[in-house]
Amino acid sequence: MALYITDQCINCDVCEPECPNDAIYQGELIYEIEAAKCTECVGHYKQQQCVVICPVDCILVDTDHPESTSQLQAKFTSLTGRAYASENEIDGELSQA
Repeated sequence: MALYITDQCINCDVCEPECPNDAIYQGELIYEIEAAKCTECVGHYKQQQCVVICPVDCILVDTDHPESTSQLQAKFTSLTGRAYASENEIDGELSQA
């Protein structure tokens, strides 16, 4: 499933640069996630980077966009042209703490 940002978002700007697919963008009032680009970091990292770094825990699973891990992996391949992430991506840490 894709992720979405609730109206609890405080526009702190920490999630956007963490998204490896550039799926997070500034919406009219709060940050938003483009479901077509969100792989929940499947293919890139072990954890959803935006969820890990969000200081107010406002990024949730979007049940309106159900996707299996294999579908998310296929989306990763479609977006990046790669079948797998590099070891640095998978074991990498957030660029911000």
